[in-house]
Amino acid sequence: MINSPQPLLKVRDVKKYFPIKSGLLRKTMANVKAVEGVSIDVLEGETLGVVGESGCGKSTFGRTILGLEPLTEGTIQFKGQEIGGLSDRKLKKFKKEMQMIFQDPYASLNPRQRIGDSLEEAYIIHTSLKKAERQARVRELLKEVGLKGEHYERYPHEFSGGQRQRIGIARAIALNPSFIVCDEAVSALDVSVQAQIISLLKKLQQSHQLTYLFISHDLGVVRHTCDRVLVMYLGATAELAPADELYKNPLHPYTKALLSAIPRPVPGKKRERVHLKGDLPNPANYPTGCPFHTRCPIGTEECREKRPDWREVKEGHYVACHKVSL
Repeated sequence: MINSPQPLLKVRDVKKYFPIKSGLLRKTMANVKAVEGVSIDVLEGETLGVVGESGCGKSTFGRTILGLEPLTEGTIQFKGQEIGGLSDRKLKKFKKEMQMIFQDPYASLNPRQRIGDSLEEAYIIHTSLKKAERQARVRELLKEVGLKGEHYERYPHEFSGGQRQRIGIARAIALNPSFIVCDEAVSALDVSVQAQIISLLKKLQQSHQLTYLFISHDLGVVRHTCDRVLVMYLGATAELAPADELYKNPLHPYTKALLSAIPRPVPGKKRERVHLKGDLPNPANYPTGCPFHTRCPIGTEECREKRPDWREVKEGHYVACHKVSL
């Protein structure tokens, strides 16, 4: 009997608000609701894609999970232990196991610091290795991500964009983590380089037993990279399903609109485009009811007044929509 993967991360009703303050007393006048009640499980060894329009809360969600943004409400469990709301000191022991690969590799590196010194910092903070041991580890790490040991001496401006992202990946895996948030990790790269980086991520996932939260706006990349896909809209969950199931049988009207925008490479076959009216609502003035009702082509009075439940409509396929039924 084959055991099904267990949740590495359990996220329940997570909210992240940014206060809008005004006046001499800096009184909170409103809140920007960047993440609004997300509840999911991330399974061991999987790549969970997170997609949605710019401003839908994808990156804030990833940063909140890692503790880079303080949690407003909800619970986050990592390997059965509650980590939401922990202080930096208490969260330190979990940071070895939870890392992030950033969208802009150059901005995440110190331009005045050699690459080797940047990568050594993780070992200085979290281990008791001596300098010679740290340097040896870093050189091996560079080779593992497709660079050379002698690149230790170089500075960030001496590398291409793809090489800088390899350095970012090396930094993320330095302490042998089990969970990595890839925040638009390939979006700033050329297509050919994207393929190389994705191949490297898959290789490292196998050799290091990694679990990825893969945040991206590129639906084509997500389809061929991820095991399951979470669709977010205005900080809330819209749909979650295995990648093949989601792309073949989208249920939420927002998911259908997103997928209709993917170009079809097959000559003579056209995809019916779903055009959404208007822009994303202001998250500081969050809509009542379903957050998508202001743009939904099939919205009703119920959608405007009542927020839909997050429910499983078929095995492994979740959706938040009043109009979806089996």
